[in-house]
Amino acid sequence: MTHTPRRYVALLRGINVGGNTMVRMADLRDCFAQLGFSDVTTYINSGNVIFSSDTDNIHALEKHIETALAAAFHLPLRVVVRSRKDIAALIDHLPESWGNAGEKKCNVIFLHASIDTPTIVQNFKPKPGIEELQYYPGVLFWSADTSALTRSAMIGVSKSVLYKHMTVRNLNTVRKIYELMQS
Repeated sequence: MTHTPRRYVALLRGINVGGNTMVRMADLRDCFAQLGFSDVTTYINSGNVIFSSDTDNIHALEKHIETALAAAFHLPLRVVVRSRKDIAALIDHLPESWGNAGEKKCNVIFLHASIDTPTIVQNFKPKPGIEELQYYPGVLFWSADTSALTRSAMIGVSKSVLYKHMTVRNLNTVRKIYELMQS
């Protein structure tokens, strides 16, 4: 019986942002291929690597990838891995208010397993009328009116100790990743 490889996305935290922690996507693809993953592709320059693997243990994949990236790039990069099924479920559970996002900034904050709990929302104090924050397993859905971004409480999330255990993608990026995972 042949085992069909599963599609995953590895979301690398904090690479190629503001000229820091620079990693070329071609080098990243090569690193993933050398790990034995197949159908490796990247999307934009912010560390989104889509790949196939026979492994079904996401936590083992995260550790394996983090170790390889540290060796290859001499950087302690945090990686969050999600399956195609995980991303499909996330897409199905997007907040209703995101349907007509219009003047909203909509971000999906991917949580590393070490902080993935519904009570994480209690660590942040979203401002009513300016922003919304919702937990769904593995992520936080955050949105804010673009005219009020500077008044958002989540703008200061980077000062939180939890920040090193999460990675953020905008809604359009998440949708494109899902589309790429389908092919």
